[in-house]
Amino acid sequence: MQIAIEVLMNEHRLIEQALGSLETYAVEVRAGLAPARQIVGEYASFFRGFADGCHHGKEEDVLFQRLLERGFPRQSGPLAVMYHEHELGRAHVGALSGIAERPGSVQTPEVEALLASADAFVPLLRQHILKEDRILYPMALDVLSGPELDAMNTQFEEFEATMRVDGTYDALQALAERLIVRFRPDPVRMAAVSQMAHCGR
Repeated sequence: MQIAIEVLMNEHRLIEQALGSLETYAVEVRAGLAPARQIVGEYASFFRGFADGCHHGKEEDVLFQRLLERGFPRQSGPLAVMYHEHELGRAHVGALSGIAERPGSVQTPEVEALLASADAFVPLLRQHILKEDRILYPMALDVLSGPELDAMNTQFEEFEATMRVDGTYDALQALAERLIVRFRPDPVRMAAVSQMAHCGR
């Protein structure tokens, strides 16, 4: 009956790796790598299509709705924070997408905007994931019944099925894997993030 929550947590692991990859890309740009609109667009496509469209879609359309039905307030408490952070993330991804869609080489002000968006988005989503893994999901497991969680899992499967019809779901996962291989997350930085989490952040 906990499979639905495990699905969300497994998606978190892929998103974390993609965040680490974006972080590496930003480090390399700062070190002199000329940013390419195509690469920026690929990051935007993954975070918009998978992290937001698929993962946040499941949360907002299914999990959060279940919690609202159980009396969780929409305008305060953990759900209010999660909704707000989803919107903040969308704004950062929108900025990346805007850079990717312009013609020609990436100009200096755009490089600064790219780095600012990456610097804000990566820690935002990392902390967001931590809050969900450590606080919201355990709360959901405490209040939702086994049948409710089973029904959620069925809804998740249906949600994914709509994205698999045209290959979108698999294509987004493959895109993330390519980016992760090309711009590998730094294990030292990733370990530092994990250590901070274990220290009570």
